[in-house]
Amino acid sequence: MALPQLDNHDFRIRYYELMLRGDITDMPEVPLPAEYHYEMYCPGDRDAWIEIEKSAKEFNTYEQGLDAWKRYYEGRDDELKNRMVFVVNENGEKVATATAFYDIRGIDQSADGWLHWVAVRREDQGKGLSKPLISHVIQIMKALGQTHCKIPTQTTTWVAVKVYLDLGFRPIEKNLVNSRDGWRIIKRLTDHPALSELEAAKDEEVLR
Repeated sequence: MALPQLDNHDFRIRYYELMLRGDITDMPEVPLPAEYHYEMYCPGDRDAWIEIEKSAKEFNTYEQGLDAWKRYYEGRDDELKNRMVFVVNENGEKVATATAFYDIRGIDQSADGWLHWVAVRREDQGKGLSKPLISHVIQIMKALGQTHCKIPTQTTTWVAVKVYLDLGFRPIEKNLVNSRDGWRIIKRLTDHPALSELEAAKDEEVLR
């Protein structure tokens, strides 16, 4: 069977949790397109964050976004002022976001930074915002003294995974074993050279 055209956040794709890691010491900052600029989080930006994430299909409803906000960020305003970034367009609209954070579960004892909730508003996707945004957040991590970054993601956001691979992040070895079929799906969808040692998933293995 031939694969249909697949979107980012496409829930027709079999779901596997993925984890990447990279040395960020020498990672350069990619310039943001001239008509956009960055702003850091200010109290009251919660709903802007939810709307961006919802537009990018992270959530189906505002309520789902609110639940995620409460789980990850509620009560952390002082931290978010130095960690959560928004991309803002020339009309003053917040159109993308990402956060330089950490494992909120407290399980990861490595002191690595964690790249959280990268999202670009649907109508602003394809305008060259994701790589600049990620690289900007990486600079924040470096300023916080971190030398490595982890990125939790999943097969359904395969377009984002390609961006992370393009920036030099690679599958964590344990995850490459535990979610090998997931990485084989990424190989099939992206044919990324970083995954050259993997056998690509067959088309019938990609979809649910």
